[in-house]
Parts: sequence; structure tokens; C-alpha cells
Amino acid sequence: MRISAITNFAYGATVVLTAMSAAAFLLSADRADKERQAVEQHLQLDDLGDELELAAEERTDEARLYVVTGETRHLDAFNGRESEEKRRESAVSDLMEAGLSALERDTIAEIVRHADDLDVLEENAVKAYQTGDRDGARQTLFGTDHDRLQAAVLETVTRFLALVQTRTGDALQDARERADTWALIAKIMLGLTALLFLAVLYFVLWRRVAIPLVRMTGIVSRLARQDYGVEVPDDRRNDEIGEMNKAISIFRENGLERDRLDAERRRDQLTKDLILQMMHRLQACQTQTELADVVALFAPQIFPQLSGELYVMNDSRTMLSGSGIWPAERQQRPGSFAASSCWAIRRGRPHVSGADHSDISCQHIEAGDMTCICVPLTAQGDTVGLMCFEEKVPSDETARNAMRLYLELIAENIGLAIANLELRDRLTKLALRDALTGLLNRRSLDEALSRDERSRSDATLACLMIDIDHFKRFNDEFGHDAGDEVMRHVAQVIAETAGETATAFRYGGEEFAVLAPGLDETRGLQLAERIRTAVAGSALQRRGRIIGAVTVSVGMAIAPSAGRGNDLLNRADTALLAAKAAGRNRVMFSMGTLADERAQQAG
Repeated sequence: MRISAITNFAYGATVVLTAMSAAAFLLSADRADKERQAVEQHLQLDDLGDELELAAEERTDEARLYVVTGETRHLDAFNGRESEEKRRESAVSDLMEAGLSALERDTIAEIVRHADDLDVLEENAVKAYQTGDRDGARQTLFGTDHDRLQAAVLETVTRFLALVQTRTGDALQDARERADTWALIAKIMLGLTALLFLAVLYFVLWRRVAIPLVRMTGIVSRLARQDYGVEVPDDRRNDEIGEMNKAISIFRENGLERDRLDAERRRDQLTKDLILQMMHRLQACQTQTELADVVALFAPQIFPQLSGELYVMNDSRTMLSGSGIWPAERQQRPGSFAASSCWAIRRGRPHVSGADHSDISCQHIEAGDMTCICVPLTAQGDTVGLMCFEEKVPSDETARNAMRLYLELIAENIGLAIANLELRDRLTKLALRDALTGLLNRRSLDEALSRDERSRSDATLACLMIDIDHFKRFNDEFGHDAGDEVMRHVAQVIAETAGETATAFRYGGEEFAVLAPGLDETRGLQLAERIRTAVAGSALQRRGRIIGAVTVSVGMAIAPSAGRGNDLLNRADTALLAAKAAGRNRVMFSMGTLADERAQQAG
């Protein structure tokens, strides 16, 4: 029930109880008046009876004294008593009309009759005394008839007083009981009014208003401080306090929703900032290793609930090789698998391999309880890699869809970064490597010599100049394709023989150069001899025809004795010319053959 309805009901009940109390008090007062009137009537009738009795006795006494003494003063007193008797008769007449009972009226009539008979007897005795019959007068006043009438008057008065006493006593008792009853009712009404007032104070003002308001004051104070974690009790009352409680609950829910939206907005902004930072660093990466490190660093920050792996497509677009993994505590390194085993690569869009088997799973993912999300990395319509995410904690489809936008955004930027690195690698390869042999070109050789020139190191540097013997013969007899095949074969042999201790370059035409830092004269000549022997020990075939043996001439110079930079290259080229002039298929250091040099060293 609403507080206003309770208040109105309590107000109406209070008014009714107050009116009833007032009416009860008025009735009690009226009964008190009735009681007072009954008491007054009782006293009045008692006084009248006493007066009748006393008057009868006094008048008789005066008459007797007169006939005994003959004094006139007693006669005057007798006559005065007669006038008073008339007044009493008039009062009795008034009482007869004052609501006496029939028995009381009959008794009063009987009293009056006996009193009249007694008065007549006494008046006759007085007259007889005045006429001289004194003995007769005395005989009359002191005789039995007089005593009988006087006794009748007194007995009748006594009976009347008893009747009056009984009736007025009953009336007085009834008036007193009614007055007490209405007074009790009035007190009960007042008590009920007080109880109602106290009930309103306790149950309405205290229980239903004060206590909830005090509780809501604390809640509102915490909500004002934006402490939306406060619990609002579930008050189902259908009144104003209940409505206020519902309003506070709605305000708290709105605050929680606003905090949730603010937190989502902050998380979204943080995610965007992290993505922007990652994009900036991806643009600055120079190698795929750096790119994988950047992705492994920022991906756990952007998606803390996901672990993942980065795969890069090979040049033939058939295999995916693992490039990075996150978080760092994952020790296993991603392997390689066929591009066709991933449905995301096949479809060209993200694919979810769920543990609930709601969709077909990728073949490269091991069966487990986790859900995996594969996102292809594309650039300009070409698939360049794959990002594979694994949920640490299972999430619903709504959360997964919310992440998908950022996953695709990141995948797009990583794909562009990988494509840019591949393009840069191809351009660098075109700029620094020979397209036919795959070796570093003349420009790379010049830059290497320039770096060595700038370093001015005291360490030795061996420079080999290599030329294919009679190369024109291969072009003339077997065609330029055969010549290209010979060129590639020699380049491969030089690169494999040089290994990691030296760097091979294509100098121009059929000439090659090798720079071997840290090699002295002896070790440099040994490397040159191994290259010459390796080339001469292999025979080439093309389309079923034997091309024949291929040999090379090698010239070598050592820095710093031969100078640095172009001086070193010129001295090696001079040694090469000497080797070719000496009959080819040999190694020359300075201007002599290897045998001459050894002979010189032995001498």
C-alpha cells in the first residue's frame, strides 16, 4: 500500500476515533448531568420528606402547647406552620408533575390525605379550645385518633422516602454506570487514537519512511561518488519509497552500464592506440624477423585472451613457415605446413576451428578443447601469410565477432608489411644481386670494398678474380642458353666452395670476384685452388649433349700489402690476366704461378 494511502487512512481513522471520543465524552458528561439531577432530586425528595415529617410534628406540638398553656404565641406558631404547610403542599404538587412513579404519586397523595385529616383534627381541637371546650380539645390532641393519624402520616412519609431512595438510587446507579461506560469508551477511543498515532509513527514514519530513507541516503551518497558497486536492496513495495528504490536501482544500473561503456571505450581506444603503435613499427621493420618480433610484442597486449602464431608464405605460395609465436612463455616454435591445409587460406577470409565442431577444423590444427581462429594475411589480392590465434579462455560468439574486426585490421596491416618487406627484398635483390647467377653484383662488390676502405682495419683481406676459360666457345657451339647454364654452374660452385668464410660476386661477363676477410696468402691460395679444382672436376650436360669440361683461371691479391679498394681489385685482376696468359686453368698470385710462388717461398 502506498504511503499516501496509509497516511490518508490513518488521518481518516484518527478523525473518526477523535469524533467518537468526543461523542463518548459528551455522552459521559450528559450521564454525569443525569447523575447530578438524580442526586439533586434525591436530596430534594429527602428534604421534602423530612420537612413533612418535621412539620407534622412541630404543628402538633404547637397545637398541644396552645391547648395546654393557652398562650397565643403557640397559636400564632400553629397558624404559621399552616402557611408553610400550604407551601409544602404546593411543592408536593410540583413534584407530582416532576416525573414521579405512580406508586410515589399515590404515596404522596396518601401523605397529603393523612396530613389533611390530621390538620382538620388539630384545627377542630384549637377551635374547641377557643370556644371553651378545653378538655375536649386536649382529649382530641392527645387522643388515639390523633396518634393514629400522626403515625399514619409518619409511616407514609417513611414509605415514600424508601420508595424515593430506591428509585433515585437506581437512577443514580444507572446514570453513574452509563457515565462510567461512556467515559471508558471515550478513554478507549483516545487510547486507540494514541495507538494509531504511535503505529503511524513507527510503521509508517520509522519503518516505512525513516529506515529506508537512511539506507537510501548511504546508497545515494556512494552513487554520488560514482561508486556503482554498492548493492541496492530489492524492495518490492508498491509505494513511494519503493518507487524511489526502483529509481535508485535504475540509476545504479545506468551508472554500471555507463562505466561498462566507458571501460569498453577505454579498452577500444587502448586497442586502437596499440594497433597504431604496431602499425608504425611494422612500417619501420627491415626484416621479417623484426616484423615477427613486433607482432609477438604487441599482439598479446592487444588480445591478452589470445595466444598466436605468425606464418609467412613461401615464394611458390605452397607452404607456410612459422615466423613468430606469442606469448613468450610458449616454448614450442611454429613449424611449417601446406597452405592448402588451412581453410582460411582456401576461403580467403577468417575461419574458426571450434572445439564444439560447429564448423570444419583446419588440418594444421591439432584436435583439442580450444577454439582457434585463422586469419589470412593478404596484400593486393595475394596471400602472403597467416595468423593463427588460440583462445586461452573460451569466449562466446559475440565476443569473437567483436574481436574479428580488429583481427582483420591487424591482419591487413601485417599482410601489407610482409608484402612490402618481400617487395623490398626483391628490389634489393635486383639492385645488389645478379639476376642470372644469384651472386652479388658489381655494385655490391664496390660497396664492400668501400666499407673495407673506410674501416682501415689491419686484418688481411684476400681478393680473388675468377674468369671462365674459353667461355665464348660455349656460346658459339651450344648457344647462349648453354653459356648461361655454364655461368650459373660456375657461380654455384664458387658460392658453395666459398661458404661462409668468403663472399662471391659476379664482376661482369664471365668474370667473378671473391672477398675473403681474414685470410692470409697461404689460406687465400688454398681457397683459390679449391675453387679451381671444384670447377674443373665437373662436366656439364645440356639436353643430352655433353658440353665438356669447364675450367677457370684465378688471380689473387692480399691486402694490406696490395693496398685497399680498387688497388686490391686491380692487383687481383692483373694476377688473373697473368694466369690466362700462362695457359689458363691455374691460380696466380702477383705475377707468378702457384708452383713458382712455392719455389720462391722454399728458396
